Amino acid sequence: MTIPIFTAFFFLSPLFQLGSSSTNINTCRSFCGNITIDYPFALQYGCGHPGFRDLLYCMNDVLMFHISSGSYRVLDIDYAYQALTLHDLHMSTCDTIVLGSKGNGFAVETWRAPYMNPTADNIFMLIGCSAESPLFQGFPGKHLPCRNVSGMGCEEYYGCPAWDLLGHKPLGSKMFGSGPPECCALSFEAIKSINLTKLQCEGYSSAYSLAPLRVDGPNGWSYGIRVKYSVQGNDEFCRACEATGGTCGYGTDGIRQLCMCGNSNSTSNCDTVKSSSSRRIYSVADTLAGYVIYTL
Repeated sequence: MTIPIFTAFFFLSPLFQLGSSSTNINTCRSFCGNITIDYPFALQYGCGHPGFRDLLYCMNDVLMFHISSGSYRVLDIDYAYQALTLHDLHMSTCDTIVLGSKGNGFAVETWRAPYMNPTADNIFMLIGCSAESPLFQGFPGKHLPCRNVSGMGCEEYYGCPAWDLLGHKPLGSKMFGSGPPECCALSFEAIKSINLTKLQCEGYSSAYSLAPLRVDGPNGWSYGIRVKYSVQGNDEFCRACEATGGTCGYGTDGIRQLCMCGNSNSTSNCDTVKSSSSRRIYSVADTLAGYVIYTL
C-alpha cells in the first residue's frame, strides 16, 4: 500500500507550522477597572513574581491590595517608578479625622518586607496616642521619634479643617512632661510597622510628596500610602523569558520561577522549549517522510 504525496504533506504541514511558531500570548496580563495588572503583579495564581503572589484582588472592577495589616484600595500602579498608591477607608485626611483605632495602618509580612515598603517621602501622622504608647517609652532620655518628613508634619496638619470639626485643641505645643502630643509624625523607616493597636493610637493619616512639593499646605497634600516595590535579586530570568515570547510566572511551590511558553513551561526561557519541540517535531516528520519514500 502506498500513501499519496499530497496525503503525506497534509500530515507534515501542520507539524512544520507548529515548529516555526515563535509567538506566545501573554495570558497573565489583565485589567481591573482602568488599572493594568502586569509583572511583577498578577491576579491569577502562578502568574507574576512569587514575592507578589496572593496580593491583589479585583472585586467589581475595584482593585484591592491585601497584606497582614488589612485591605486597601489600589488607586494607581506606577510601573515606571515601581510604586503603588493605596487608600485606607479609615485613614484621616485634611477634611476628616477618623478615631477608634479603625484604620489599617501599614505592616507587611516579614517575608514580603524585602519586596515592598512605604516610600521615604511618605509621612505617617499618628493621632491620639496614649502616654503609655511604645512611641514615648524611654523619653525624654531618648530622641522623640516625632518629626517632619519631606516638609510635612503635624504642625502643618493641625491647620486642617478636620481639627476644628473634631473640637480638639491641638496639643502640638505641649512639652512631653505634660502629656504626649495629639499628633506624632514619623516615617515608616523609624518604626518599621504602623499598628494602631500596638502603638495605642486612636487614628492615623498618611500623605506623600511628589516633587515639587505643593505649597498650598496640608489641604493640598496627596493623602494615601505610597508604597515602593522592587523585585529582589537579579531579574534577568524574567527579561530573558519575555525576550523569547514567554510570560513570567512561578511553580506550584509558590517559590520557583517559571517561564510560561504557550502550552509548556520552562525553567529558563522559551527558546529551550521551542528547540526541544522542534527536535521532536522534525523527528516525527523525518519518520513519516521516510515512510512515504519507502512506500512509493
